[in-house]
Amino acid sequence: MYEYYQISAQDLGKDAKVPVLKLGDSGEVFYELALEMVNTIKEHNAKGEKTVFICPVGPVGQYPIFVRLVNRDRVSLKNCWFINMDEYLTDEGEWIDKESPLSFRGFMERTVYSKVDPELLMPEEQRVFPDPHDTEKVQRVIEQLGGVDIAFGGIGINGHLAFNEPQDELTAEEFAALNTRVLTISRETRTTNAIGDLNGAIDAMPRKCITIGMAQILGARKIRLGVFRDWHRSVVRQAAYGQVSAHFPATLIQNHPDAMIITNANAAQQPF
Repeated sequence: MYEYYQISAQDLGKDAKVPVLKLGDSGEVFYELALEMVNTIKEHNAKGEKTVFICPVGPVGQYPIFVRLVNRDRVSLKNCWFINMDEYLTDEGEWIDKESPLSFRGFMERTVYSKVDPELLMPEEQRVFPDPHDTEKVQRVIEQLGGVDIAFGGIGINGHLAFNEPQDELTAEEFAALNTRVLTISRETRTTNAIGDLNGAIDAMPRKCITIGMAQILGARKIRLGVFRDWHRSVVRQAAYGQVSAHFPATLIQNHPDAMIITNANAAQQPF
C-alpha cells in the first residue's frame, strides 16, 4: 500500500495516471503557469475569442510574472473572465473583509488587477468570485460563456482542489458532481494554511469558505496544477498514482482528458 511514495524523483511521471511535468526551481513552475495564461489569451485574442480561466490564490507566484508579461506585450484582457476558486467566510457566512491579508478578493486586487495597465484590464464584472448568497452564480457565468478554457490551481495536503475537502462517504462520481457551495474547512487544511499564512495562528484562521465545486474544475477544457512545497512530494505522487476517490480529491483529474501536474525539483523528490 502507498508504494507510490517510494517512486524516485527520476521515475516520477513514469506510468503516471496523469501527466507530470518536472521543472527546476519554483520560478520555473510559476513561469510555466503564467506563460500558459498569456499564450492562451494571445491566441484567443487573435481569433476574436473570449478567454475564461478558473484562478487560484495558491499557487500565487505566477501572478507577478503574468502581470509583467501582459503589460510588456500589451496583451488586452478585455475579453477575459477570471473566475476565482474560493474565498474565506466569516462565521456568519459572509465574505471576510477585502482588506484582510487572508482575503483572496483582496489579494487579486492588490497583486493582479491594480498592477495591470488600466487600458488592458478587463471590466470588474469579468472578475468573478463565488458568492455565498448565490451559489449558482459561477455555474451560470460558465454556461453563458461557453465553458472554462483552463482551470489553474494547486493541491492541498489532503488532496483538496479549491476548498473541495475530502468526503469519504461519497463515491468518486458523487464527489465529481459537487457544485459551488459553502463548507466548513477541515482542521488539517486550516493548520496547513495557518502555518503558511499566519505563522501558525490556527485559531485566527477562518472556519468557513465558499468554493467552486469539482464539477466546475473538472468541466474545464484543461486543468493545470502547480506543486512546489516539501509536503507536495507525497501529494503529487498520490494525485498521479493513487486510486481515484473522494478521499483524495486531486485523484479525480486522472479521468480528465487534458490535465497536468507541474512540479519543481523539490516537490519531485522522494518523500521518504
